[in-house]
Amino acid sequence: MKYELRPLPYAYDALEPHIDARTMEIHHTKHHQGYTDNLNKVLEKYPALADEPLESLMARFDTLQMDEADKTAFRNNGGGYLNHNLFWEIMGPAKAVNESLKREIELTFGSFDAFKEQFNKNAISRFGSGWSWLVRNKSAKLEFYSTPNQDSPFLQGATPIIGLDVWEHAYYLKYQNRRAEYVENWWNVLKLL
Repeated sequence: MKYELRPLPYAYDALEPHIDARTMEIHHTKHHQGYTDNLNKVLEKYPALADEPLESLMARFDTLQMDEADKTAFRNNGGGYLNHNLFWEIMGPAKAVNESLKREIELTFGSFDAFKEQFNKNAISRFGSGWSWLVRNKSAKLEFYSTPNQDSPFLQGATPIIGLDVWEHAYYLKYQNRRAEYVENWWNVLKLL
């Protein structure tokens, strides 16, 4: 199976003023395209894996029979591909609030504000590049944490629900080193909550 870069479900400028059009275009057409291309290069070497969904391959990453360099490239680029697909999907110019998810968050974390505060802390305190996540863990319970680089929650057997990209390429043109400002403004374009 050859993976393709999915088109965004909205225009590059649709998330302004919170995320600028130029950042969206570069992030999608350069960074996400690069993860896609490099993922395909690795998988071309392992045709036996072609028909297995990428999420399943990530979930059984430790058992994959690849040489170490390819395994690292698969982890980085496969994660980058999956993480960004979700990232684009959960954002949008119009809210489509998932009331059921919002209630579950409130029940699990005490309040939406408590959840948001910890989610933001995970995003802001991630040293270097990475992601802040809300996932459904192996026990089907909501959990949040941060991962480095392009590590996917699927590596831990979790299903990602919300992921915030805190790599500098996601915000640097508009926010420079002001990650906290980017994180706070991102909630305006998260359509699920």
